[in-house]
Amino acid sequence: MIEAHGIGGQADLPISLGLAVSGAVAALVVSFTVLVVAWRTPRYATGLEEEPAEPDTDETDTDETEPDEPQGSRPTYWLVALRLVGMIAFVFTALTAILGEDRLTNPFFGIIYVWVWVGIVFASLLFGPVWRAISPMRTINAGLARLAGGDPERGVLGYPAWLGHWPAAIALYSFVWMELVNRTPTDLGTVRLWCALYVAAMLIGGAVFGSRFYENADPFEVYSTLAGSLSVWGRGEDGRVVLRSPLAGAATIPSRPGLVAVVAVLFGSTAFDSFSESTYWIGKVQQSSISGITLNNLALLAFCLGAGLIFAAGAMLAGIHFRATWRPWQWVAFEPLGRPHRELPRRLAHSIVPIVAGYIVAHYLTVFVDVGTQTLARASDPFGKGWDIFGTIAVEPTYWFSYHPTVLANIKVLAVVIGHVTAAVVAHDRAIALLPRRHQITGQLPLLAAMVAFTAGGLYLLFNA
Repeated sequence: MIEAHGIGGQADLPISLGLAVSGAVAALVVSFTVLVVAWRTPRYATGLEEEPAEPDTDETDTDETEPDEPQGSRPTYWLVALRLVGMIAFVFTALTAILGEDRLTNPFFGIIYVWVWVGIVFASLLFGPVWRAISPMRTINAGLARLAGGDPERGVLGYPAWLGHWPAAIALYSFVWMELVNRTPTDLGTVRLWCALYVAAMLIGGAVFGSRFYENADPFEVYSTLAGSLSVWGRGEDGRVVLRSPLAGAATIPSRPGLVAVVAVLFGSTAFDSFSESTYWIGKVQQSSISGITLNNLALLAFCLGAGLIFAAGAMLAGIHFRATWRPWQWVAFEPLGRPHRELPRRLAHSIVPIVAGYIVAHYLTVFVDVGTQTLARASDPFGKGWDIFGTIAVEPTYWFSYHPTVLANIKVLAVVIGHVTAAVVAHDRAIALLPRRHQITGQLPLLAAMVAFTAGGLYLLFNA
């Protein structure tokens, strides 16, 4: 069911893997060099505002910068239509979970693992934060609030600013654990339980904290919003849809607590997915006296923590100034713009989003196309009754990439390289806004080293799975 990530490996590259990695690293270094020379002032100096230190109160909650609908706009027919589509899809998915067979032919698995988990990223990259527009959780919360005579924008309490994206990071980790490590990722009861807990948590959170809870804690909305920031479609100050640069969109990502954890989980879990399919790891698991489930649990945690620590170290070192004297080497830490250097990972974490998007495209493209097509056919007969509700029962995947592995290999390399180069530009723009002028170049070197490590390691894992 969840396979085919590795179609198009290093044997299908027109050049060797070593040259591909070297070329990607060279592209990153050359891009940084050009930026240092030609990009000396910040062009997208947004997202620098501090989140409030205390939970919102009735007096301060009214000036939220991200309401349920864009500022200056009112619910439109398009928004109502999208919410209706989201609710229909939610009801259909719930029926397949409750009434469907506990077999891989049940479209419930494909809907959750492919259409939602992967499709939401592809759709958001193209059209913006799709999940926010179709979210059934927001729709149900709004309906319940209006039935009770309340305002869905406001809950009983203000959402604590210090909590940030940490609930979303934990929920995302639980999802990738269920898919990649759990013994029964395609057991109906397992996936159904996770979805039930998700729905319960979202409805309770929305009732307590209002709509602000979803933009911070809903794992799918946070994931979709991060990917959607790279879309060419955005909204102006008047709420109208406008064309924009993905660089400008990435700069609008708020630097909330937990953002580093979110991107670390997304990047680390994708890297682990590739690593777990490598012949090296499969051999180690088979030869080890420790159970495979234990090893996979430790490896997934190590990959997510490792990704976060490598980035955090590179970002924090950007805030440390090294100077040489006639005495042994001494270092002096400074606080850029009055902020401790330990806050730099959170301020620069938005730059990892293009890297995550590049790896998602490279890693899950074949799954989305092939298994997504299978899911479309199975959705036409959701309960195994021989129905053809949507007229798609005969649709079959073409497995086009299986017959053109060189094309897929090239797409993988391009996706990774474009993601890293974009990340370098985004990080550079934010760094020159945060760092003192005399330290703007040397301060970015540790972060560049971290991105080089991500580039080389990521490509190696992708093409050795």
